[in-house]
Amino acid sequence: MPSKIWDSAADAVAGTVKDGMTLAVGGFGLSGIPTNLIRAVRDTGVKDLIVVSNNMGVDGKGLGLLLEGGQVRKVLSSYVGENKLFAEQYLSGALEVEFVPQGTLAERLRAGGAGIQGFYTPTGVGTPIAEGKEEKTFDGPDGPVRTILERGIVADVALVKAHEADAAGNLRYRLTARNFNPLVATAGRLTLAEAEVIVDDYLDPNEIHTPGIFVQRLVAVEDTTKDIEQRTVRPRSEEGAA
Repeated sequence: MPSKIWDSAADAVAGTVKDGMTLAVGGFGLSGIPTNLIRAVRDTGVKDLIVVSNNMGVDGKGLGLLLEGGQVRKVLSSYVGENKLFAEQYLSGALEVEFVPQGTLAERLRAGGAGIQGFYTPTGVGTPIAEGKEEKTFDGPDGPVRTILERGIVADVALVKAHEADAAGNLRYRLTARNFNPLVATAGRLTLAEAEVIVDDYLDPNEIHTPGIFVQRLVAVEDTTKDIEQRTVRPRSEEGAA
């Protein structure tokens, strides 16, 4: 099988993103975000992006870099509380935002990756989330259940971060950095992955989280810095220090 490894994030991204595209990005906060690929997208200068991600990073880090460049037109996200620039652009009308409940966002990505056009969920019924969406009532164990139709998400390009990978594009994530990455990886028409370790042989099939069939381009992580969203510390006691 030919290798899916590219020389750099810039090379992997080149020619894949265009103005107005939908970009799905893995990560949760700053954990498990494809930092190198995000920077490569920024450097292309592409504009009017629709970004699908659990959140938009923080100011100056993660997807916050695309906000700084004015490259994002619309965001589909479930949490945005750590980014002041995001709030400014949203309140000024420069940025369109579709808030999606976190579980619904995960399922919309999973559905898109599985070829499912939509699904019904009770989450959001009777709230602004339901405005303009088809409603249907189902029989439940405790009586009728009102639900709304949510549509699967398929992105033009998906960016994910893995801990380990092989040349075939098989991916394995590490601990909480797994988060949204497996869902995002399946939801892209073209999926680009960056990995901290690329093994010479194939990954153990029992340890694979994302099969290589979903990944088209793979790069080794160039900048291994892992930023911390909020660092909370306390002085060590003398007993603890000992």
